[in-house]
Amino acid sequence: MSRPDTWKNWEGRTVDGRFPLRQWLGNSEHSAVFLTERPGQASQKAAIKFVELNGGDPEREASRLRAAANLSHPNLIRILANGRCQVDGTPFLYAVMEYAEEDLAQILPQRALSAAEVGDMLPPLLDALSYIHDKGFVHGHIKPSNVQAVQDQLKLSSDQVIAAAEPNLARKRMGVFDAPETATGTISAAADVWSLGVTIVDALTQNLPSQGQTDPGVPKDIPEPYRGIVRDCLHLDPAMRCSVSDIRARLKPGAASAAARESIAESKYRPESVSEPEPAGKGKMLGIGAILVIVAAMVVWGLWPKAKPQPAAAPAATEQPAAPPAPSTGKTMPPAGAAGAGGAVRHQSLPDIPTSAMRTISGTIKISIHVDVDASGKVTNAKLKSSGPSRYFSGRALKAAQEWEFSPPEVNGQPVASAWLIQFHLRRSGVQASSERVTR
Repeated sequence: MSRPDTWKNWEGRTVDGRFPLRQWLGNSEHSAVFLTERPGQASQKAAIKFVELNGGDPEREASRLRAAANLSHPNLIRILANGRCQVDGTPFLYAVMEYAEEDLAQILPQRALSAAEVGDMLPPLLDALSYIHDKGFVHGHIKPSNVQAVQDQLKLSSDQVIAAAEPNLARKRMGVFDAPETATGTISAAADVWSLGVTIVDALTQNLPSQGQTDPGVPKDIPEPYRGIVRDCLHLDPAMRCSVSDIRARLKPGAASAAARESIAESKYRPESVSEPEPAGKGKMLGIGAILVIVAAMVVWGLWPKAKPQPAAAPAATEQPAAPPAPSTGKTMPPAGAAGAGGAVRHQSLPDIPTSAMRTISGTIKISIHVDVDASGKVTNAKLKSSGPSRYFSGRALKAAQEWEFSPPEVNGQPVASAWLIQFHLRRSGVQASSERVTR
């Protein structure tokens, strides 16, 4: 059942009499995810995940999923419904969950996160982990594909959460995101801390820590306090790892400089091994959405609540325009005047982008959109010509371009259809727009 074309054939079916499978989103060897609708709310998107019941204890897995569905935290993906079904004679568990627009695994193949962005990412993750651990559970699968965004909130997946006291020999170590002790079926809060440490390294460097018989080295270019946090997350001995509360304390203002002083002091007494970066992309865990043709690069971080400034978090280099552009309000701006011979812009709109999303931009995102305009000056078709790395920003720009209006050029005194190229330049400080008439 692992072939993508097999799963894709499920599109159009209805599961359990109430969950239509609108679109195949991706799959692993024994599971697949589809776009569906929220129970009783046909207009609202949800994701439904199927896990093949291939041996093991089906009732135990169903009970685990029901327990996970009872968890409720603002930074956990909510499980809206769950159950068991058969498709073509094969038994499955399913979980209907909040639909996440993006995940971290979609971003990292495009770029690493800045220290400031990691500073925004960690507090909600730590809050979710603290809640899970306090309830007697562990996550067991922290990695970039499970760090997700739902509308304006960062959330951690919840469908694989398991009771901390429950040994699980079926969960073998699959890669560096899994703590070494999981090879024996041991899953604990300390194992979650290991996985979080690996995720921080991956987010900041696009590479994974080395694996061996000693504690992984920490790349020297990781800034404090993250370097010290990662070092204390990645001890082979679970008892030596820091806790979630330790990490939270080290993220507070003033903790970064203290961690840096500690690191300098330690370097006087012992050398520190440094892992050699792996080739970009090696060992990556692809997220559910990573199989899409176009992956987004920025929306997650734009949707996250802004955390308090981190003293050690060097801001990403930002291209500063000579003069501040107009703010991105999404409202109609004054006409831009003539653009090209014959015809002019009569009405233009800028992308409606939240301020929190604009703050995530490093440098300039350039988006070009070709629009066809009828003889009345209305846009009849808009198509992306170049979109940069972000599906989120491109979608907002495309919507804005469709609202433009033009004074059409004339031929023999009669208005005629035309074509235009609209360009949006998105910077942290705002959005600029320009346009030129082109050949249809």
